[in-house]
Amino acid sequence: MDSGSSRSLENTVNRVYPDQLVPKINTIKKTSTLANLPSILEMPQEIKKSCGDKQVEITVERIKMAKSIKEKQSNDFEKVAFKRKAEGEEKPAGKKEAKIIELDSPLLTMPLPHIPLKNIMDVEVKLVYVDEEDVSYEFVESFMSPGIRPTCRAAEIVDPLHVPNFSFLPQTDKWLQVALKDASSCYRQKKYAVAAGQFRTALELCSKGAALGKPFEASAEDIASVASFIETKLVTCYLRMRKPDLALNHAHRSIVLNPVYFRNHLRQATVFRCLERYSEAARSAMIADYMFWLCGGSEQCISKLIKLYWQAMIEEAITRAESFSVMYTPFATKIRADKIEKVKEVFIKTHPAYVEFIYTDLQGLHMLPQTADWSSFPPQQYLLTLGFKNKEDGKFLEKVSSRKLPTFTEHKTPFSLLTREDTVRHMETMGKRILPILDFIRSTQLNGSFRVSSGVMEKLQYATLLSQLQRVKEQSQVINQAMAELATIPYLQDISQQEAELLQSLMADAMDTLEGRRNDKERVWNIIQKVGRIEDFIYQVEGSFLKTKKLRTARRQKNKMKRLQTTQQS
Repeated sequence: MDSGSSRSLENTVNRVYPDQLVPKINTIKKTSTLANLPSILEMPQEIKKSCGDKQVEITVERIKMAKSIKEKQSNDFEKVAFKRKAEGEEKPAGKKEAKIIELDSPLLTMPLPHIPLKNIMDVEVKLVYVDEEDVSYEFVESFMSPGIRPTCRAAEIVDPLHVPNFSFLPQTDKWLQVALKDASSCYRQKKYAVAAGQFRTALELCSKGAALGKPFEASAEDIASVASFIETKLVTCYLRMRKPDLALNHAHRSIVLNPVYFRNHLRQATVFRCLERYSEAARSAMIADYMFWLCGGSEQCISKLIKLYWQAMIEEAITRAESFSVMYTPFATKIRADKIEKVKEVFIKTHPAYVEFIYTDLQGLHMLPQTADWSSFPPQQYLLTLGFKNKEDGKFLEKVSSRKLPTFTEHKTPFSLLTREDTVRHMETMGKRILPILDFIRSTQLNGSFRVSSGVMEKLQYATLLSQLQRVKEQSQVINQAMAELATIPYLQDISQQEAELLQSLMADAMDTLEGRRNDKERVWNIIQKVGRIEDFIYQVEGSFLKTKKLRTARRQKNKMKRLQTTQQS
């Protein structure tokens, strides 16, 4: 597509969707290799206190809830697997083996397919800007009771006029209902600024206890669901006003309050897209699709729309990346060293401009929207290979990912404080060299964790650097984003008791930081970073000692040989 037609398309989209923010999308596409791939703001203090305390309280309950949901899906997995096995036994063995893609197969390359901007906007109209009037959309507890349809299933309905009957759910406070009704009325009249103000008023009422009709009998989960609903309405208001920067924190908080509602993640993806943060938008869309399936969503048309959005965001992230290129290689067996070398050879042939340093991600397996099927086990997985123009960037990534603990500053004196100059340098290193690449890697990697290069610890440590430089607004956004990721982790993977305790500590410390609470205890992520620095320091001292010892031994051996030769000559 040439620049003229691109401009025409953007003008058309602006006419069709006048209220939506449409950033300039790159139309000159950088080729990405898909080997053997089938085509296809600050929160008010009283709100922080109310929502924050409840959020920390329900962390354990959510871990249990996530385990329960995943166990149910696991049982469904077994039924489907048994059925497929029975069907497979009736079919010839040759057809079954033909579906397995090995690294030994010829590696094919193809240009990344371009998804028109209009298709992206259509997805947002159908799934993001839905005018949900009933707070019952947001309740999580409903699908935990036997015989009740899941909340996420109810949320599949795109038409807001056909809202299912949720009379059995807790009723919202009457004054809050009035505030929400007035705000929704203004929203439908396209008075988005007025609507946003009224939704903020509703959020304040909610924070003061006016969330449900019987506040003393209401569960923390139900109150969080109501608050999440209001947060999402604020997100859509600010997006309509073309102010995604104001929508960002509300999008994060809606996930913190209700991490299983797939539209919350999709709205976050839309905010990221409007801010041109495409890697993060891709990850949010991926999680939205997974949550839709996890909560019982069965309408394929909705899942296809989400996957299309996910694919478009990956495409744009690859196009915008200037310092590296990428290749995904499907595999079905254990990855051996010789296979990795073969993949690197193919990468060098297809991406000759990005061969200064080639990095293969062995930290986790990747999935692509074109082949992602959460109901199949195991889904098609890919090996990610990154090639860099700058050798130092690749080496830095390899060094970062090889560490046992997430510490990302070249701090040679771990027991001393950073100077302001060092803080600025480390902040720029993390913000420009580490986080963008980690965000891209995680855009096709579902499992969240606390390990090195998982992105969560890195963001919290980055927030500490921002705090030291008194960049409060950016710090707030980073911490809110990290909290949203922490709230989602139990639903993406099984976590141990130790990890659950760490999750609680991180959530509590993050909320304390947002509220400005100071205590004698250091933040968990800073303690982890400090331990990592000390560990690095010990390894450096050990390495230096062993090197010196080796040189000393060699020198002694050399002197001994000289003395022996002298003795023999005499």
